[in-house]
Amino acid sequence: MTTTLITGGNKGLGLETARRLIQAGHTVYAGMRDLASGDAVRALGAHAVQLDVTDQASVDAALARLPELDVLVNNAGIIGGARTVAELNAEVMLRTFDTNVFGIVRVTQAALPLLRRSPNPVIVNVASGVGWPRYLLDPSHDEFPITAVPYASSKAAVITLTVQYAKDLPEMRVNATDPGYTATDLNRHIGHQTVTEGTDATVALAMVDRSGPTGEFHDRTGRIAY
Repeated sequence: MTTTLITGGNKGLGLETARRLIQAGHTVYAGMRDLASGDAVRALGAHAVQLDVTDQASVDAALARLPELDVLVNNAGIIGGARTVAELNAEVMLRTFDTNVFGIVRVTQAALPLLRRSPNPVIVNVASGVGWPRYLLDPSHDEFPITAVPYASSKAAVITLTVQYAKDLPEMRVNATDPGYTATDLNRHIGHQTVTEGTDATVALAMVDRSGPTGEFHDRTGRIAY
């Protein structure tokens, strides 16, 4: 049995990832800040776990509850605000990075002792095409109109930290995903993809074995070339 932890697992992409991995036979622990928001998770048959990625004590307590861990899906994220440079300040950047980047580091570092005991340890970091400069500069891509600095730069950091973790942890499969423009709370449900389409890459990379890719960035069609 494969045991999987998904941060931000109580709604949107996290909830759909939980549903699909349970369907694939995983035992899923869904992390969330407020356990009162876990009804949908429990209805799927997942275990709801209190986990605030911005709080080290919460992260440590959540990981201590897990009997084992094979797959970590770092999905929790916030949009961060400051859509224009006029609205931008360091506090917004810090708040956005605290969840989207430092949160991944907190959870991953706490999870490593369990992952190292797994015969097939896997880490999937949910990034975004908004963190990909080539997309931000290409008018043919959904990402092109976006001007906000915090979210885009935080997701660029996620892609880079994924590459570095993969280099440092050759015994694990560590990859990042781009869900694409998916209808979720982050975009007020105006994305043109369904949550199922938006989780295709994450689900696929959560199920790789030791021969699978590592240090790569994928969307639902496959690898995005660096």
